[in-house]
Amino acid sequence: MSDLNDPRVLFAAERTLLAWNRTSLTLMAFGFVIERFGLFVHMLADDRAAPLQRSHSFWIGLAFIALGALVSVSSVGQYRTLLRSLKPSEIPADYRVNLGVYTNLAVAGLGVVLIAYLFLHGPAI
Repeated sequence: MSDLNDPRVLFAAERTLLAWNRTSLTLMAFGFVIERFGLFVHMLADDRAAPLQRSHSFWIGLAFIALGALVSVSSVGQYRTLLRSLKPSEIPADYRVNLGVYTNLAVAGLGVVLIAYLFLHGPAI
């Protein structure tokens, strides 16, 4: 339990949550770029007639996207744990503390949708 009685503690926690959100988005974007890099290499290869298969870049890219989704969900857990430790006086009246949570969960959900899309549709030209 916090003894500061200062709403800046909540705002600092919210900034940290949103920083983790940016980190998870970056991991997902990096994973997508890695996943599509295999397609780029295949197009540059001499034997373009060969069938396109899932390469190491495909699986590494999906792993980064999954890591981004996991980071987003785990940051929500950390934030919710901190919220439980705050006193009511540290949360401003009528302040919506869950907007960052909803944002992070939406990012995690969209990351899962992206993984499913890439996995089901596979590498395509």
